[in-house]
Amino acid sequence: MNHPTPRISFEFFPPKSTEMETKLWDAIKALEPLHPAFVSVTYGAGGGTRERTHHTVKRIIQETALKPAAHLTCVAASREEVDQVARDYWAAGVRHIVALRGDPPQGIANYMPHPEGYRYSSELVAGLKRIGNFEISVAAFPEKHPESKSFEADIDYLKQKIDAGATRAITQYFFDTELYLRFIDRVRKAGIAIPVVPGILPVGNFTQVVKFSAMCGASVPQWLAQKFEGLADPAAKNAMAVSVALEQCRALLTQGVTDLHFYTLNRADLTTAICKGLSITSK
Repeated sequence: MNHPTPRISFEFFPPKSTEMETKLWDAIKALEPLHPAFVSVTYGAGGGTRERTHHTVKRIIQETALKPAAHLTCVAASREEVDQVARDYWAAGVRHIVALRGDPPQGIANYMPHPEGYRYSSELVAGLKRIGNFEISVAAFPEKHPESKSFEADIDYLKQKIDAGATRAITQYFFDTELYLRFIDRVRKAGIAIPVVPGILPVGNFTQVVKFSAMCGASVPQWLAQKFEGLADPAAKNAMAVSVALEQCRALLTQGVTDLHFYTLNRADLTTAICKGLSITSK
């Protein structure tokens, strides 16, 4: 079945070492010819990667034709500090921010707003809109945010972020397409009309994905575990990762999805292969 070619976007994370920086830039250069609509750069828990995020975003602007979207969170910073980061981004030419509440710093179990900070991402979105006419993407959770009382509360919160000025939501990754479709039904019934872009995570390392998922409230279906069970050869694991993600992307496109956001984990190989399977190739 033929589908329209989807718009794509990629997420990268700022590198911690020179070796990781080389790996990131190899991935950026390899994925650049696929012409994503934008590429986002994450911001560590507790704002711990602020400088590295900024450096990576500036370098993307200076050395590539890509449009970067910088992640920004509310954690561990006053409003003035966050506003200054946003002003620095605007001055550097960044016009797209992914506005998130953020996770507490390592070793701290529960999120506590900074006494002089933005408490929630809806407040952060409103603050960013006061600074500049940023395009603002926010997070959405097909399986509900782990801290939300209910789906209704979660969707109300998404509405608040949109009312504050967000123009796109990007979902937490998921593996069961039905979860996303049920979520979209709920979202549309609640009167939310902005694009809600599915987040796709190629399973480069199944054990790591299980660990990630336990922390962020995403479920790992039994069928996925069975597909990777007993696969020891790295090439076989990669082939399975591509096959699973391709099937998921095709199922979403069949349901009318037009945009896909890939969590690359700074690897180009899997995402390139998935895009090729979707007839997205270097232009």
